[in-house]
Amino acid sequence: MRSERDSMGEIQVPDGGLWGASTQRAVDNFPTDGADLRGRRFIAALGLIKSEAARVNGEMEIIDAGIVGATRRAADEVAAGDLDEQFVVGGSNFVTGVFQSGSGTSMNMNANEVIANRAGVLLGADVGSKRVHPNDHVNAGQSSNDVIPSAIHIAAVSAIREDLIPALDLLAASMEAKAVEFDGVIKSGRTHLMDATPVRLGQEFAGWAAQVHKGSERIERSLPDLEELALGGTAVGTGINAPVGFAAAVIAGISERTGHPFREAVDHFEAQGSKDAAVAASGALKTIAVSLFKIANDIRWLSSGPNTGIAEIRLPALQPGSSIMPGKVNPVIPEAVVQAAGQVIGNDAAIAWGGANGNFELNVMMPLIARNLLESIGLLTVAADLLRTRCVDGIEADEERAADLVGRNVIIVTALAPLIGYDTAAQIAKKAFAEGRPVRDVALEMDVLPEAELDAALDLYPMTEGG
Repeated sequence: MRSERDSMGEIQVPDGGLWGASTQRAVDNFPTDGADLRGRRFIAALGLIKSEAARVNGEMEIIDAGIVGATRRAADEVAAGDLDEQFVVGGSNFVTGVFQSGSGTSMNMNANEVIANRAGVLLGADVGSKRVHPNDHVNAGQSSNDVIPSAIHIAAVSAIREDLIPALDLLAASMEAKAVEFDGVIKSGRTHLMDATPVRLGQEFAGWAAQVHKGSERIERSLPDLEELALGGTAVGTGINAPVGFAAAVIAGISERTGHPFREAVDHFEAQGSKDAAVAASGALKTIAVSLFKIANDIRWLSSGPNTGIAEIRLPALQPGSSIMPGKVNPVIPEAVVQAAGQVIGNDAAIAWGGANGNFELNVMMPLIARNLLESIGLLTVAADLLRTRCVDGIEADEERAADLVGRNVIIVTALAPLIGYDTAAQIAKKAFAEGRPVRDVALEMDVLPEAELDAALDLYPMTEGG
């Protein structure tokens, strides 16, 4: 252990840790709760902010060039993931959990201290020497109150653009391919889980693809608000201690390095006092989760059985489904997807509650919002990828089963209603159902239409075309 000092006095820090006194106090105050930021995009965003801030502080001659160079190198190591084990507050190694000071001060100071100590080592100083100061140098022109909301937005935008939207687009493309493959498979439609007029299996897949596409478009529409960054507002939105032009220059560097069009917030009081952009994005993520839940559930139903259920499609067999029933195979990927979707829906409720708790000039639920927003993006990315690669791509149609079921579907009598009237059609349906006979046979027996006209009306494919 080594002794570190901050404004509250001395505290013992592990020798191998690049963090300092402020971070260690957070470790002591906020023991692990099993929740983390689910991935490293948030830490990468912090490193990116600190690197570009050091660059601009150097250009403005606020910080010595030697310190700037070492600070940038250390911050870039953070961005690249080389120092992840040093992020013991809200990081991936669970030393302390997400739930801490609501501004995320502990996470910001974890970054400041790690970068300062690493930069000091690069300059030949001992860890803890303050050769590079975490506040005076690494945090110059910034506050936790504008860094943390900016890191949330940078991480979320990067994850949505680079991970989630591509995963959704690939899933939609896979479903569209199946829609073409299964276009000729005529099957029973179902409403209220009851038999309805015929549809094509390809139409069902096309409908799912459209849901996924619309989800991708919805989350895309949330990005402009997330691309506004709070940097420049510092403590309360006034920009105290941040030089004129500092934030704009830092954000320009972040945009250039990420390839995403970040910009300074139009109103810093809104950017720091509220988290409405995150709440709106979460709403779009929840809608995607609802869509994936519906799709995965439909797939479970359509593959159910296989001998005593619907069984119009066959899923890839991935693993034994029971510890007691030999030969049982379960729809494990759709089941995983519906659980992930349920978690995202729960996360949205937490994010909404967090967003509601902005008090005056600061929202004090930012770690909770960060954790749940980034987890939701990650869960949906993985769920979409799994559903595509381990399920949809391998789905096969059981055309014989589909034809058998639609052949027993008395609701095809709906096609006769415009020709013979609703009441007569209902009589045919009831008689066909009660006697277990085809609708055509009963209608022919009742002599409601000439045989040729009856056969034309009961042709299944035109029923799936409408008109």
